[in-house]
Amino acid sequence: MDAVAGASVSSSSARLRPCPRPRRTGHRAPPRAVTCAAATDADVVGLFDAAKLTVDRFVESGMVVGLGSGPASGLAIQYLGTRLRRGSLTGILGIPSSTISASEAEKAGIQVSSYEEGTQIDFAFTDADIIEEDTMTAVIGRRKTESGEPSFMVEKGIVKSADKLAFIIGHEKYVKGIEGSIPVLVKSANWIDTAEEIDDLFLGDAEVWRRPSIGTAGPLGGDFPLVTKEGHHVLDVIFTTPIPDLGKVAESLEKIAGVVDHGIVSSIPSYVVVALNGEVQVLDEKSSVIP
Repeated sequence: MDAVAGASVSSSSARLRPCPRPRRTGHRAPPRAVTCAAATDADVVGLFDAAKLTVDRFVESGMVVGLGSGPASGLAIQYLGTRLRRGSLTGILGIPSSTISASEAEKAGIQVSSYEEGTQIDFAFTDADIIEEDTMTAVIGRRKTESGEPSFMVEKGIVKSADKLAFIIGHEKYVKGIEGSIPVLVKSANWIDTAEEIDDLFLGDAEVWRRPSIGTAGPLGGDFPLVTKEGHHVLDVIFTTPIPDLGKVAESLEKIAGVVDHGIVSSIPSYVVVALNGEVQVLDEKSSVIP
């Protein structure tokens, strides 16, 4: 895979502008946080530039394209539809990773087909919840899966089936020392035994909670635990200390009886398209450090 870390796209419109000071009035309002819409606009513009570059660089006419889930993927789907309407791309077949991405593809005018194991995908893009710097190991599936939605494993199946893969992220998601949750898909039968074994494996470093479909999360998932369309539960392994090696966490989870899969994407050659300070950096395994 050719190193393309030097690629960048300028986006002067994404530069942050100073937040204007609030006007003083004769009435004293209760203290509250002051937010600046310009910063939010800049973040969206940066993600759009990253999504646009991803489509322009990697998608070619006649491809089968995996359509990921998340804000950046939604922007990429919209732009891919624009390219199709303009006629600069033709013959694209999209494979959505969720009902949301399928809906976005339909609105964008992209022909779609459902994912099945063994589907040949030329290129796939998706968001990542977080990516480990240097190793480029990613975590997906932290976002809550709504009842009736396909599990995040459809998304993982798509990225694993792709000949080329790109994660589209903001720079704050490309870090060392990852903390937070790792979603783990487990069989519903004897899931408590599976959870206890995971808890013992990461004792002192993580807590294990079953994900609820509604209501408050907790170790048991409340009265309405999430059940995926495959009939599995999702456990969130919540790390409270930095994870030294995501790849080893994946290997350890895969050895536990009852674990179907997890949200760690490792050992798959991929690009990371990073929106950073009004530019877009494209990284691969040969050049994985943001300059």
